[in-house]
Amino acid sequence: MIEKESRMARGLEPADLVLKNGTVINVFTDEMIKADVAVSGGKIIGVGHYSGLEEIDCTGRYLAPGFIDAHVHIESSMLVPGEFSKVLAKAGTLSIVADPHEAVNVSGGAALDWLLSASRGLLADMYFMIPSAVPASDLETNGAGEFLAEDMEKYASMEGVIGLGETMRFLDVIAAEKRMTDKIEIFRDRRVDGHAPGITGGDVQAYRLAGVDSDHECSSAAEALEKLRAGFAVLAREGSGAKNVEDIISGLLDEGVSLDRVMFCTDDKHTAEIKKEGHISTCVRKAIELGVPAAKAYRMGSLNAAEHYGLKGKGAVGAGYDADILIIDDLETVVPSAVMKGGRMLTEADYGKDFGGSVPQELLETVIFGKVTVSDITVTAGEKNDVICMNPHSLVTTHRQEKVGSENGLFVPDDVYSKLCVIERHGKTGEISAAPVKGFGIVNGAVATSVAHDSHNIIAAGDNDGDIIEAVEELRNMQGGYVIASGGRIAGRLPLPVCGLMTDKPCSEVEDTVRDMLDTAHNMGVSRDIDPFITLSFMALTVIPELRLTERGLFDVNEMSYLNA
Repeated sequence: MIEKESRMARGLEPADLVLKNGTVINVFTDEMIKADVAVSGGKIIGVGHYSGLEEIDCTGRYLAPGFIDAHVHIESSMLVPGEFSKVLAKAGTLSIVADPHEAVNVSGGAALDWLLSASRGLLADMYFMIPSAVPASDLETNGAGEFLAEDMEKYASMEGVIGLGETMRFLDVIAAEKRMTDKIEIFRDRRVDGHAPGITGGDVQAYRLAGVDSDHECSSAAEALEKLRAGFAVLAREGSGAKNVEDIISGLLDEGVSLDRVMFCTDDKHTAEIKKEGHISTCVRKAIELGVPAAKAYRMGSLNAAEHYGLKGKGAVGAGYDADILIIDDLETVVPSAVMKGGRMLTEADYGKDFGGSVPQELLETVIFGKVTVSDITVTAGEKNDVICMNPHSLVTTHRQEKVGSENGLFVPDDVYSKLCVIERHGKTGEISAAPVKGFGIVNGAVATSVAHDSHNIIAAGDNDGDIIEAVEELRNMQGGYVIASGGRIAGRLPLPVCGLMTDKPCSEVEDTVRDMLDTAHNMGVSRDIDPFITLSFMALTVIPELRLTERGLFDVNEMSYLNA
C-alpha cells in the first residue's frame, strides 16, 4: 500500500479521490496556493496537480485544515461525546483537546474511563488532558474526593491521553506544593495546561518553571504578552461566557509580536451558539476582522494547536496529514460548505447517526442527599445582610451589605432579593447553606441545577421556600439537570442523568428544552441579561470574585475565607 500511495503522490497513477482546482490555505507558509489535493486511505497523498478515480471540483473555493479546539470541556455541552462530536464536525472543528474535570470531580476515575471509551471513532477526534485539580479547591465537597498523582499514572500512557489538564490550583504550583509537583512530574515529557488568571511578575516565571506550558485564562493583551514572553502558549478563548479573542488579538497586533504560539479555544460554548455563529471558526473569523492575515488566522485555528500538543497528522493540508479538510466558499466568513473527515465527505446521515454506547450505572446515580426542609434553608435577617450581587453579562459578583426583607427575624425573599441555596449532593456531608442574592429577579418560583462548577453540588435560587424545595426534590428524582418550579408544580425540566451533567438525548431535543425553559424563567422575572442556569452554575465557584456560596456558607474570594469562619 505504501508503494501504491507513493506512486499516487508522484502522479504515476490516479489517486482514490482528488479535490480539484481549489485554493489551498497553506498554514506552513501562510500562503494561498491554487492546487489539487489528492487523498487515499484517509490521508492526504499530495498537493499539486493530480487526477483521481473520483474528483470533486473546488473551483473558487478554499481548502482548509479541520479546526482544533485547544481546550474544551465536553460536559459543558450537556451532551455525551458522540452527540457533541456531530455539532463540532458540522462547524468545522474536527479535533479537540478535552479536559474532563467536571465529570471527574463528580465520579473520579469511573467518569474518566467512560469518557475515554465513549470518545473513540467519532466525527471529531477527542484527545484528553488528565484533570489536575480534582477538587478545584479544598473549600467545598466534590463527589470524587482527591484525584492524586498515583491515580493518574495508569492514564499517562493511554491512547488519546496527551498531557495534564489545566492546573487551576496555580497557587499550589507556584509554591511547589508536592501534590501538584507530583502530578506535573508524571507528564513532564508531555504538555501541562495552565489556568492562572491575573498572575504577573515572578509568579509567571515560577509557574512556567514548574513545567506549565500554556494558559487559556488571559483576559487582556498585556497578560497574554507577559505569558508569551515567558514561554507559554496562549489559548485565546471565545466561549459562551468568556470572550477574550478581540482584546488579546488586537493588543498583540498593536505590539507587533509573533502569533505563532497563539491558538484558539472555546473552554465552554453552548451548542445553540455554535450552530448560530460557529465554533473555532468564530475565532478565525474574528482574528481576520481584527487584521490578522487570513492564512495565519487559519493556522491559529489548526496547526498551532496541533504542533503544541503533538497531534501528529493534524492541522494542515499537506502530504502525510489526515484528510480532515474543510471546503470553504468565503475565506473571511469561515463557514464550511462541506467537511471531509478521514478522507470521506460527511453527509446528513453522519450528522444524524446514533453513536450509542452504554453509560455505567454508577455514573447515573450521583445525586444523593436527604430531604430538604424549610428549616434547612432559613437565613437569619440582621440589620444588614451579606448579599451576593449579580452583574449583567459577567460572572463576577459584588459583595454588599444591605437590608433585606424579613419576618420574625428571618430573611424573606422577594423580587429584589432571591434566596440562593447550595446542597451537598454527593452523599458525603449533607451540608446545606443559603444566602440572599440580588439581581436574579425570579418571581413566584425557583430555578435549580446540579451543574455548579467545579464540585457540582445542587444550587437553587427562588423567591419562596416551597418552590425551591420542589425544584430540588425534582432534581434528586431525575438524578440531575435543570428544573424550574412555580406555584408548587414543576414548570420545566431537563434531565442530565450522566454525572448530573450530561444526557444521551439528541442535541436538538436538549436545545428545544433549554430554549423553552429559558423563556419560562425570563417570563418569571429573571433578567434577560442573565442566563439563569449558567449564572447559577458559577455562583459556587470559589475562584471568581467577589462573593460565592458553597454548601459550607458564604465565601469571600478576595479574602479567601468563609464569612462564618
